[in-house]
Amino acid sequence: MDRRELIDIALEARKMAYTPYSHHKVGAALLTKGGKVYKGCNIESASYTPSNCAERTAFFKAVSEGERNFEAIAIVGGFEEATTLGLCAPCGVCRQVMMEFCNPKTFEIILCDEHNELHTYKLEELLPLGFGPTNMGL
Repeated sequence: MDRRELIDIALEARKMAYTPYSHHKVGAALLTKGGKVYKGCNIESASYTPSNCAERTAFFKAVSEGERNFEAIAIVGGFEEATTLGLCAPCGVCRQVMMEFCNPKTFEIILCDEHNELHTYKLEELLPLGFGPTNMGL
């Protein structure tokens, strides 16, 4: 799948974000190795800790349906009234979830800047020396 198309799907997912507190809406589009895409948006809670990021929403939807092989994720985000969106990188918790299910050397994280240019990173670039299943002997 074209990476620009994946960004467009993430932008669609962003529209569903529930962000009454931060007003910072994030959308994600998770691509499986089989070509299926799972969308996710961030969902806030008044007590904050039960909130969930867009990336984890997409991963949890996919994993709950039996998916385990992932190729890439596109992430877009910014304040709801923004006319342009800057880079919106995944938080540490989301990077750790990615480490659980993805090969850090091949899994791509695709971000889009305010000039509509794509920036692609391997998970190992955003989570150097990451702790994952291989550290547990798996």
